[in-house]
Amino acid sequence: MSDRGLLVIISAPSGCGKSTIISHLMSIRDNFRFSISATTRAPRTGEQDGKDYFFISKERFRQLIDEDSFLEYAVYVDNYYGTPKSAVQEKLDAGIDVILDIEVKGALQVMEKCPNALSIFIMPPSFEELESRLVLRGMDSKEVIKHRLEAARLECLLSEQYDYIVVNDELFRVTQEIDDIISAEKFLRRNRPN
Repeated sequence: MSDRGLLVIISAPSGCGKSTIISHLMSIRDNFRFSISATTRAPRTGEQDGKDYFFISKERFRQLIDEDSFLEYAVYVDNYYGTPKSAVQEKLDAGIDVILDIEVKGALQVMEKCPNALSIFIMPPSFEELESRLVLRGMDSKEVIKHRLEAARLECLLSEQYDYIVVNDELFRVTQEIDDIISAEKFLRRNRPN
């Protein structure tokens, strides 16, 4: 019987409600911790090192890349972002389940390095519904929404790489479905012979 934590990867196109689902999941699962990323960008007002991000220099980040210290990393707007292996491994070794809220390219990197990770892709009910959600958020211009929808179509094509695909048509239903998937996977893995 394994007391090791489970690494759970959750991805979704922008506007699918991933952050809300993860927040709700974390409120109902006691043994869940959110993975803290490292970044080279400056802290924003109110952000704390080790709580919101691990804030490090570009030189240190590059050194950690050379040492293969990240499960995944990417460059966005001239700053590095990555998931430190050691922080995730410490939690998993302590029997704590770790959730990664991560975009598709990063998720594929993690799946390659951690084949035992559980991967879940959250799909919109339809692209019409996704467009409606993006418009109702009122955060983006029509051009940005068009770009997000194009990116969502490409991300959805890669959803077949995930262990599970769930449709976010209703928050409580999809959260319960993901919770059930995690519970079933933990049971199966715990009872699998070594």
